Amino acid sequence: MTISEAREAGVVIVSPQGRIDSTTSPALERHLQGIAAAGQTRVVVDFSGVDYISSAGLRVMLALAKRGRDQKGRVALFGMNDSVRQVFELAGFVALFTIAATRTDALHSAMA
Repeated sequence: MTISEAREAGVVIVSPQGRIDSTTSPALERHLQGIAAAGQTRVVVDFSGVDYISSAGLRVMLALAKRGRDQKGRVALFGMNDSVRQVFELAGFVALFTIAATRTDALHSAMA
């Protein structure tokens, strides 16, 4: 997995590529913790390059949701393929996040 990052209108956009599993999720967790440590409270995660997420990846996303709530920030997700979205739905995580159809919609949600 690789992780790229961009910033737009005060929002950090994190784009993991590949699988988010027990091997790769620690790198994503460190990356997201670094964003929080820098005081960034508006985060968008672009899942368009993610083809698989395991329970370890879900744990990282849960921590992101909790940090966002605790810091009174905003977290939005977009670009999920059907199998990744299904994992979020089965785990009951859809209610924890704003899941947008497009990057633009996700940015607007994070800025609201």
